[in-house]
Amino acid sequence: MLIALASVWGGSFFFNAVAVRELAVFTVVVSRVVLAALILLLILKFKGERMPTDVRVWTAFFGMGLLNNAVPFSLIVWGQQYVASTVASILNASTPLFTVIFAHVLTSDEKMAGGKLSGVVIGFAGVAVMIGFDALRELGTNVVAQLLCLAGAVSYAFAGIYGRRFRTMGVTPIATAIGQVIASSALLIPLMLAIDRPWTLDTPSMAAAGALIGVAAISTAFAYILYFQILSTAGATNLLLVTFLIPASAIILGVLFLDESLLPKHVAGMALIGIGLAAIDGRPWRAVRRLQIGKAKESP
Repeated sequence: MLIALASVWGGSFFFNAVAVRELAVFTVVVSRVVLAALILLLILKFKGERMPTDVRVWTAFFGMGLLNNAVPFSLIVWGQQYVASTVASILNASTPLFTVIFAHVLTSDEKMAGGKLSGVVIGFAGVAVMIGFDALRELGTNVVAQLLCLAGAVSYAFAGIYGRRFRTMGVTPIATAIGQVIASSALLIPLMLAIDRPWTLDTPSMAAAGALIGVAAISTAFAYILYFQILSTAGATNLLLVTFLIPASAIILGVLFLDESLLPKHVAGMALIGIGLAAIDGRPWRAVRRLQIGKAKESP
């Protein structure tokens, strides 16, 4: 599920880059969440389920919509007006770093133990290697835009921890996904009307319209069903590891479908990501330790 989520979320940077060439920031973001909400409501109706009506649950939906949609979507799209998608993806890959730190402080069961922090650092290094040092040179320019993307990563990290509460509330993954996109739509529509005044904008091209549909249907509606399913079973830190896999999935898809080349830096970067994931998971190292202890006991 992490690999599937990385694949569909990886496309959001591309879709954003296409859409923001012609449309204002809040118009892009509102189109994304409103279309996603409509798609998810159709799926919910088809499944014969109903949305919860508890005020406490809807209050949580608005908190999640703010942290996981309204704030990061707006900041990242705003930043992507001035920085390349590769740079935005590098900054987005810092999300697990923040998640490990915040989870250590704010939760009782996801402490920064063992190799978790080192694994996150190794994974982030793998992303940097895979993207390439040419892209890293851009990290010194357009500082404000990069800080916006980084602030989006911080918001995602808080959202991963905040969203844990839906597991104890008994809310299904699809209901949680719908609740947060409806809530974020309600938060963002007034901003779009006041700031973008979309009725004054030119009619978008087929490319921009297609990008909006893609980011809503694939990178939001489908992605959030996976997102909350993983969050309910694997925890916030493991979920946010998907940001390491997004650049890897983009490269693999490019090799398979776009005749792009698999370069040594891609292999090295993905190897580092694999080591980082193993360090965070901890089981490979515990297996090695048990093997060493077993050999020590066997020796005279």
